[in-house]
Amino acid sequence: MENATPPQAAIERLLRIMDKLRDPGGCPWDREQSLRTLTPYLLEEAHEVIEAIEAGDAQHHKEELGDLLFQVVFQARIAREEGKFDFAQVCDSISDKLTRRHPHVFGDVSVSGSREVVKNWERIKAEERKAKGDAPRSAIGGVPAGLPALVRGERITEKAAAVGFDWPDMDGVLAKVREELGELEGAIAERRAAPSESAAAHDLHGRVEQELGDVLFALANLGRFLKVHPEEALRGAVRRFESRFHYIEDRLREQGRSPRDATLAEMDRLWDEAKRREKSPA
Repeated sequence: MENATPPQAAIERLLRIMDKLRDPGGCPWDREQSLRTLTPYLLEEAHEVIEAIEAGDAQHHKEELGDLLFQVVFQARIAREEGKFDFAQVCDSISDKLTRRHPHVFGDVSVSGSREVVKNWERIKAEERKAKGDAPRSAIGGVPAGLPALVRGERITEKAAAVGFDWPDMDGVLAKVREELGELEGAIAERRAAPSESAAAHDLHGRVEQELGDVLFALANLGRFLKVHPEEALRGAVRRFESRFHYIEDRLREQGRSPRDATLAEMDRLWDEAKRREKSPA
């Protein structure tokens, strides 16, 4: 890793740049922004960081983290203008929170492992809310509704587990996945047997959707037990599908054809060929 500017100096430089952009005579676009108008950019930058991580591109990752950090600095500057808080208070807030919620690191609490850390974290959060006089909140509350469903499912089951509502071991989770798959198969069979345009078929379509959701939720919970994030696993599967399908298209294009001109058997053969190429050493 190349020599870098000392962290304090680097942060101060970024804050000075932000001030120049927002101060009178700065950038017209930056001066027009508000906390609300910045929201889409915050989401976009967070997703671009994830893509850089998945690509394994360190340079891109560094740049995208910088873009995300700039969004934090930008919002803190606007909040300072509105008399709410500034960047230093943002840093102090997270530092205080991390110190409070890691008593096994900064205090004299002992833990047996990461699961106990999560339980302590949720307990301390509840105590903080109580001390502030906040109304009691559900043990599974606080997970943003706008998160991707697999991420939200994983986080909700994690919170439920922190208060003891959890399978004792992975065997129970696997059994639940099989149970949900069986119920999905049953719903599909019933829908197939119903007249296609009947009210019963419409109702059964809703049941199929529900059972499919239960399967996906059970798989999200399984991912938590496996310590594999289901959203990342699915994104990886989608990327592999894209890569293999592009391989099919490329090979057919070399023959002056497209997937519309090929048989399923031909495309399956090329798909298997793409899979073999992935597994073969470079």
